[in-house]
Amino acid sequence: MLDKKINHPLHKKENKTICFSDATLAKVRQIIARYPEGRQKSAILPLLHMAQEEFEGYLSVDVMDYVAYLLEIQPIEVYEVATFYSQYYLDPVGKNVIEICRTGPCAICGGEAIQSYLEKKLSIKTGETTPDGLFTLKAVECLGACGSAPVMQINTEFHEFLTIEKIDQILDELRLKAKEEKPEKSRWKEKFF
Repeated sequence: MLDKKINHPLHKKENKTICFSDATLAKVRQIIARYPEGRQKSAILPLLHMAQEEFEGYLSVDVMDYVAYLLEIQPIEVYEVATFYSQYYLDPVGKNVIEICRTGPCAICGGEAIQSYLEKKLSIKTGETTPDGLFTLKAVECLGACGSAPVMQINTEFHEFLTIEKIDQILDELRLKAKEEKPEKSRWKEKFF
């Protein structure tokens, strides 16, 4: 068993030099300063969002190690958080990550049909990315909007009371904006201030 090669994202350290831009680093310092000395680990969630956004849309081992360094914690503490929450990606994803809720209330209200429709419409299976790199489709646990099921989240934006027509409209808008930079309101680092 010990001689078996491990093929998991957490075993792919590339030893790249990672550093936030000056503007992001200033925001990181502001976030860390919100917490008492010795409690800077409390900033881990926003820092992971910001790191994921700034460094190619996912969290490589090198990026997670950098976040650990900034927070003065052990890398395993960052790995534990990054692997627990569905909004952190350990592999490259498309420009628009579509997370469709797969829990009971959404399923009862048509969530499974919505997921199947998205797979057909995008010509990918759940967990895959379109060849053009525009969309990644993920099934996630509760998105916390059971009263407006079925729901999905695309990047930082929620979409509720989904229908086939709404999905077509959303995808068409995203395709039209494909070459544009993400608007500031859709960036995680802007959500924390």
